[in-house]
Amino acid sequence: MEEQQVKKTYVVTGATSGIGLAVMEQLLDRGANVIGVGRSPDRCSGQLERLSEAYPRARLAYVLADLALQPGVRKAARQIAETLAAWQVEALDGLVNNAGTFAYWQTLTAEGFDTQWAVNHLAPFLLTHELLPLLERSPDARVITVSSASHYGTKLRWEDIQLLERYNPLRAYKQTKLANVLFTAELNRRLGDQSRVRAVAADPGLVNTGIGEKAGSRFARWIWLLRRRGGIPAERSAAGIVDLLSDPALPNSPHVYWKHGKPKRPNPYALDQDHGWRLWEISARMTGTG
Repeated sequence: MEEQQVKKTYVVTGATSGIGLAVMEQLLDRGANVIGVGRSPDRCSGQLERLSEAYPRARLAYVLADLALQPGVRKAARQIAETLAAWQVEALDGLVNNAGTFAYWQTLTAEGFDTQWAVNHLAPFLLTHELLPLLERSPDARVITVSSASHYGTKLRWEDIQLLERYNPLRAYKQTKLANVLFTAELNRRLGDQSRVRAVAADPGLVNTGIGEKAGSRFARWIWLLRRRGGIPAERSAAGIVDLLSDPALPNSPHVYWKHGKPKRPNPYALDQDHGWRLWEISARMTGTG
């Protein structure tokens, strides 16, 4: 399986720490070309220097982008395309939509979107759209969007999908993770059975990362610090994602939701075709891709 990664090219968002960084390292271990996306200039430059020293023969790059803003997403896509052209690589073999955020207090982006909705759902939706022509040039491309078990037991509040009127931080997060699975299933439906691009949603499990420490609330940070103690290392979650990128049987699998490299039944709501179509149309309007 490892040999299948050689000379393949992948993009990983949220790639300066946690799961994203672990995915980067494991792909580099397998000989892949990798482009990481991050929002911190210092972290991007620091990880680029460290990884370049560890993998001196690798084709490796970082793209700086604030995925909360749609111009930032589009700029990242252009820079990714420019990097592939500089490497003389014609196709993108995989996109890992890993970047995510959690906000205890509701904050709006400069474009007026709820930040969790913008980063966790609209950014993967838009980045996938922008990179799809490059993905379609690959004989076997994968779009992996990192969801969460938080998507179970929830529904989208269609009349207030961003919870702008009645914000609840946990519900907002759960809705974005549900949207990840709905988006994945609908993307596969729209691409069709003959497409060489296959999308899946990955459940990383409870992972010992710092996502909850950026919540903006001391109480929320305290709860996360207690909860993360029971989490698994980011490397284990990353291994499941890398397996999804390389499993030759994946294109023939009907499953859209996976945990640690194995299929798992998602929230049935996420498989409803009407819900998937409705969310797609809303997302397309919000991103100007409709």
